[in-house]
Amino acid sequence: MDAASGGGSGRRAWRGGIWQPRPPAVPSGRSLPPLRLLPLRAARRAPPAPAMADSPGPAGGGWARCPRASPTVEPVLFLGTVALGLQAPLCTQYLWDRLGAELGYNGSAASGSAGCGNASGAGDPRQQEVETLASHWNLYINLAGFFVGLFSVTLFGPWSDSVGRRPALILPAVGMALQAAIYLLVMYLRLHVGYFLLGRILCGLMGDYNLILASCFAYVADISDQRSRTFRVAILEACLGVAGMLASIIGGQWRKAQGYINPFWLVFAVSLATALYAALCLQESVKERKPAKLFTLSHYVSVYRLYAAPGYQRSRQKLALYSLTFFLIVTIHFGAKDVFVLYELSSPLCWGSDLIGYGSAASYLTYLSSLAGLRALQLCLEDTWVAELGLLSNISGLVVISLASTTPLMFTGYGILFLSMAATPVIRAKLSKLVDVKDQGALFASVACVEGLCSLVATGVFNALYPASLHFLKGFPFLFGAIILLVPAALIG
Repeated sequence: MDAASGGGSGRRAWRGGIWQPRPPAVPSGRSLPPLRLLPLRAARRAPPAPAMADSPGPAGGGWARCPRASPTVEPVLFLGTVALGLQAPLCTQYLWDRLGAELGYNGSAASGSAGCGNASGAGDPRQQEVETLASHWNLYINLAGFFVGLFSVTLFGPWSDSVGRRPALILPAVGMALQAAIYLLVMYLRLHVGYFLLGRILCGLMGDYNLILASCFAYVADISDQRSRTFRVAILEACLGVAGMLASIIGGQWRKAQGYINPFWLVFAVSLATALYAALCLQESVKERKPAKLFTLSHYVSVYRLYAAPGYQRSRQKLALYSLTFFLIVTIHFGAKDVFVLYELSSPLCWGSDLIGYGSAASYLTYLSSLAGLRALQLCLEDTWVAELGLLSNISGLVVISLASTTPLMFTGYGILFLSMAATPVIRAKLSKLVDVKDQGALFASVACVEGLCSLVATGVFNALYPASLHFLKGFPFLFGAIILLVPAALIG
């Protein structure tokens, strides 16, 4: 009872219907220690933290909790490249077979397993006529796509700087699906091959594959900082290699088994899947979007301003030099790929279709090995030195291939090319860092046009240089490419 009334030992007190220990007395002049419940009360009174901009809910603008977990643009480029890699060689082969059938020639573009000692049809006038017609139609289709795309890409690219990247990704994917649909109509209804030209022009009006390429690189430039941009660009270029390898394997085998129509249905489906992914899954990368007119000359002026506007002369000089460097490297890359198969088919290598397939796979694997090498070298070297090592790998590999007379030596050349694709992502990243954030679409639209020009120049130069050098050095086009690559090596350094 004394304890209940506060007397006695004073160690317990009656509280809430139970006995509880009494707190010890505090001497005068000393403050009470902080209660352990204060942080909990403070936490209860504290207002809730504001929602992140990318957190779900009405306070945030998006629905992804973490930017790393959100869908990114690599699948768009991968699917678009698969569609292009399936369509381009199948179109050429279909032109050969269709025109040959109309002229009464029953040969096939891929009938021979090797090119050595198989010259029985070399003097056949009908074969020469088929070759001429197929090459001419192929040239018309490619030129139409390039020139129409030249104006559309430089229109849509700067437009995407204002309205966002997603429309510039959806439109060309729909255009590629429309082109595949027209090609299917030509095959089903046996229409004139001139309708291929119509499909190519319609696809070019909607931006073509070059707009997908430009928009994907601009998208990565939007969401990456300057330190990580080179590696993100390298990932996109690795997607090009993997998609190209997959398309070459699927397209060739499927055409042999089932003809042309079913592979073109896959082209149509993949193009539609690209458009749907960009429309439904991909988040917008342009932070400050605003409405802008599409058909206006100001978009072309913005591309021109990058290279010729007054002010920032040093940046414009670097932009021009890096663009020239990119043009030379990509032209040599495309040109060498055009000649590889002819070089491997003929004497002294005399490769069959199996070895040609292995060689093609080895050339595509350089995209992946260059990605891994770039990532490793970035740990200890600056990007400029990584690009120089990539060019050294490219030059050395081309020199070995130009002198290759045996299969092991040819594959040795392919192996030395393991870092050859490390220079282009470095140059793309350097170009991106030279311009403002709001001009990334205009920049990569111009780079895509340069890349399209590289393909045309490479086809013309290397396909003319190869037969002209057969009598003194068959591998001279590769040696010529190695010599030209010394120029970008000097410019980068």
